[in-house]
Amino acid sequence: MSQLYNSIEPNVIDDEMVQKAVEEQCPEDVGKLAKREGVNFKDVTELQLSFRNILQIDNLWQFENLTKLQLDNNIIEKIEALESLVHLEWLDLSFNNIEVIEGLDTLVKLQDLSLYNNRISKIEHMDTLQELQIFSIGKNNLTTLEDVIYLRRFKNLRTLNLAGNPLCDDEQYTLFVVAHLPDLVYLDFKLVSDTTREVAVLKYQDLTEPLECEEARALAQLEEKQAKQKELEYHKRLDEIHNARSYDIAESKRAKYKEDILQLSEALMTLEMLIADQLEELIKDFKRNIAVIASTFIENVKGMMTQCRDLENGYHEKLLEISITTLEKSVKNELDEDLPADVRMLLVDKNTIVNAVGVSHGIRLLKIDKRESDILSNTYRWQASVTEKALQNEIDRNRDRVKEIVQYIDNLQEELDNTEILEQTE
Repeated sequence: MSQLYNSIEPNVIDDEMVQKAVEEQCPEDVGKLAKREGVNFKDVTELQLSFRNILQIDNLWQFENLTKLQLDNNIIEKIEALESLVHLEWLDLSFNNIEVIEGLDTLVKLQDLSLYNNRISKIEHMDTLQELQIFSIGKNNLTTLEDVIYLRRFKNLRTLNLAGNPLCDDEQYTLFVVAHLPDLVYLDFKLVSDTTREVAVLKYQDLTEPLECEEARALAQLEEKQAKQKELEYHKRLDEIHNARSYDIAESKRAKYKEDILQLSEALMTLEMLIADQLEELIKDFKRNIAVIASTFIENVKGMMTQCRDLENGYHEKLLEISITTLEKSVKNELDEDLPADVRMLLVDKNTIVNAVGVSHGIRLLKIDKRESDILSNTYRWQASVTEKALQNEIDRNRDRVKEIVQYIDNLQEELDNTEILEQTE
């Protein structure tokens, strides 16, 4: 294919190319009509410009209602001239020569993006693509696993293809990606299994938990900043009422701002509900992670206690064997050394020895059982305590936040009412 491209002169997208592309993708009868009467590019929602040796993207501003654009299998070196395609939902730039992700800022509705088989070495400049659900960036030059962390900001991302990048050679690749993108359903065209997800979460929880805390902190700071901006705007409005040229103007502004306060209250409550829902999901994930940790620990404890019992049984058999041998030597006066008096008291007959050793064995097994029971009970209590505390903290946070919103709205309303009264007295 590259030899074919080398034999063809590179192209830039022009009116003739897009006109021809639109005609080709129309049914035959419609295509003839379009060729004869022309096409209004504003009515086109899908455009295919594949395999046209395009070097530079240009002249697409007329397709303002485009939702699907195919620019794959060209020789494009830079993502550009797409800013007017604000309704685009599907974009294919695979099999090109792109080195940097850029020029996508206005494509806020984009859901499916393919940059497969290019020369990209870093995932960046995609912050505005919050609707992104499918992202293919396989066969590029991504080398570090940490690049994947950038994708955490896309809360709707469910399908990701990274296959063919150098970073995939890392033996921890799959677990790292799944741990840092917990909502991912498909990775490299394969369904992410529950087992893989559990192992990944457990392995990388020390890395993901600080990230989650930092993201929550950033969200809180953003909310605080927005609230302060709204408060400044509101006080400006109060000044407008206070300095109004007439009572009618002041009353009109007061009514408008009263409606604004109501909308602000609804917006804040809606935002809090969204945060509460998100935190509820996080707490569910947290409970699952804690359950995995507790389950793994309990499994290890049971395994260790089984080993302890096996060792105790071996010790018991060996002790019983030595005790009977010693008894036999004592009866025959063949002992090489004197034994303590309390030991000689046991060397009466075989039954006495067997009973004494058996009782000792039973006591040690009971101690092992008790130790295991204590560890398991403490683990279950810890698991319940940690999860209940997380849930209770969220309940308290939600109550405090709702109370804060109500109080804030009441204060705004009171200030507005007082401003109205002051204006009337003047």
